[in-house]
Amino acid sequence: MNTDQYRAVRSGAGMIRRTTRGLLAVEGADRAEFLQGLLTNDVTGLAAGAGCYAAYLTPQGRMLADMDVFNLDERILLDVDGAGAPALASRLDSLIFTEEATVTDWSGSYASYGVHGPAAHDVAVAALTRLGAGRAAADAVRGLAPHACLEVRGTGRTIAAARGDELGVPGLALIARRDDAEALHAALAAAGGAEIDAPTADTVRIESGRPAYPVDMDAETIPLEAGIEERALSLTKGCYVGQEVIIRVLHRGGGRVARKLVGLTLAPAGGAASPDVQVPARGARINHDGRPVGKVTSAVVSPVLERAIALGYVPRALAEAGVRVEVEQADGPAEAVVTGLPFVPLLGAAPQTPGKS
Repeated sequence: MNTDQYRAVRSGAGMIRRTTRGLLAVEGADRAEFLQGLLTNDVTGLAAGAGCYAAYLTPQGRMLADMDVFNLDERILLDVDGAGAPALASRLDSLIFTEEATVTDWSGSYASYGVHGPAAHDVAVAALTRLGAGRAAADAVRGLAPHACLEVRGTGRTIAAARGDELGVPGLALIARRDDAEALHAALAAAGGAEIDAPTADTVRIESGRPAYPVDMDAETIPLEAGIEERALSLTKGCYVGQEVIIRVLHRGGGRVARKLVGLTLAPAGGAASPDVQVPARGARINHDGRPVGKVTSAVVSPVLERAIALGYVPRALAEAGVRVEVEQADGPAEAVVTGLPFVPLLGAAPQTPGKS
């Protein structure tokens, strides 16, 4: 992780080419109704320019994908994991029967930039203005609500702008045709966006306690295990794939699942913070009372906490702030304490003290 890049995201605006993301376009008169029967959140309830976060599940309630859903005037865009985009597009397309809808993988034709940090909206507005957007259209980006989206037209270009706080800090996704990617990058840089790399973005994401698919969530994960239910699930919409399992857990099981994704703060080596502190590997075993109970999914060194922090799954009984566990490392087990998420709250609030929530 680069310290200067990290500082830019926390105090200004960092930009990153979102090369790990894919983009599916769902078009046709029945596009919203088609997705309504598949995704966990309410798609037909989205007005033009609105959006939501959602998941696509197996009939057993396990996650095949998560996504941001952006409802533009003529199409719905699904911002998904790039590696899984082709298979997801093919799967969704195979489920179209009588609906007037099409699903197209736009991943190879479009490029996406993320702009993150307290100055993200200012940088995005300035960049779009440089690209020829009118002042009113560019300024509309500044007021976007979470997941809201719009298309901004400039000199020979149309750029979709969507509010996306995927790192847990204020952010925007700017989506343009691949031929316009270089111009968009240059405009963002000229507007004050500092380029950041994937490790820096991951550090901010983990500090914010945001699980990522397919890193912290995968085809074995039920949304409630990952703690995304408040963002991803609608409890008032009609049927969707996997809903029966979700409803059974919520109403019969009181929302209790066998395991939960938690934050872990590792004890610093030698009792003092160190920039050389060892970071657990993905998949590192979590032990309690001498027996394996879970695995680490993501880990970094937090510049704010000056300690290694991690996300990982533990049994429900151990998913309480303050519970002490051990994480296996190359040089032996490290003590860790379950910590409330986020580790570092939004907008400079006091970070979590290990064991507090």
